[in-house]
Amino acid sequence: MLKQIVACCVLALTATAPLAAQPECGTLGLAFYELGALYYQKPDGSWAGIDKDVVDELAKRTGCQFQTTLESRVRIWTQLSTGKLDMSVSGIPTPEREKFARFIPYFTTRNYVLQLNSLPASAGTPDGFLAIPDYKVAVVKSFKHGTDYDAWLDKLRAQGRVFDAPDFRSVVRLLKIGRVQAVLALPTSWVPVLEQEGMTAEVRVLDWSPKDSVVHGLILSRERVPPATADRLAKAIQDMRDDGTLLAIFKRHVGAEMAAALLNY
Repeated sequence: MLKQIVACCVLALTATAPLAAQPECGTLGLAFYELGALYYQKPDGSWAGIDKDVVDELAKRTGCQFQTTLESRVRIWTQLSTGKLDMSVSGIPTPEREKFARFIPYFTTRNYVLQLNSLPASAGTPDGFLAIPDYKVAVVKSFKHGTDYDAWLDKLRAQGRVFDAPDFRSVVRLLKIGRVQAVLALPTSWVPVLEQEGMTAEVRVLDWSPKDSVVHGLILSRERVPPATADRLAKAIQDMRDDGTLLAIFKRHVGAEMAAALLNY
């Protein structure tokens, strides 16, 4: 009888050994920031968005627990660079940022031009818009939009035709009240905001820089997140891409037409 009990214990320990050998993920401090379809508050006060769905799915697949907060992007980058935050979402890598953070890509996008449908067809090109002196454009202050768009904006700025707004909702409202005739935006920014402002049917989307690509990824502190945890999260993101989960999340928030383009990284 004693031999049988010992044998059972040995089998139980053997069966659980691989699981025990796996590195613990633990709890990670993660900061969201509010922006368009990435992370937004619904009318009932709850939060939704691409980034929230990605993090919820990562929690299911990795066993990591995420202690989340809502912060400004400025505070997020400051906390990451000073070793006071574990991770954040939808960040754009640069050489400076890669000194203190690892990036795990999960979507790419680029800026488009949104114009009022009432504008003449001649305004539908960069040169055509520039040729109409009364037309103005609004952008979010300090944003970079890519080489082509920034050069176009420089020409407009020289003529006093650019409004710099503090956030994207303010940009859309300038368009809505007619202070500007166009805005620059990412698909992940405009979809929910246009819907909330009742403007979805009032604008046309123009792609003036189809070769641009801005890759966004999870941002992991090099100081605070161990390589084994980073590898676990990277594998989960790859699995979500392979099994269609990422595509389903994108479709939920930006529609089928834009969703597929977000995976072209």
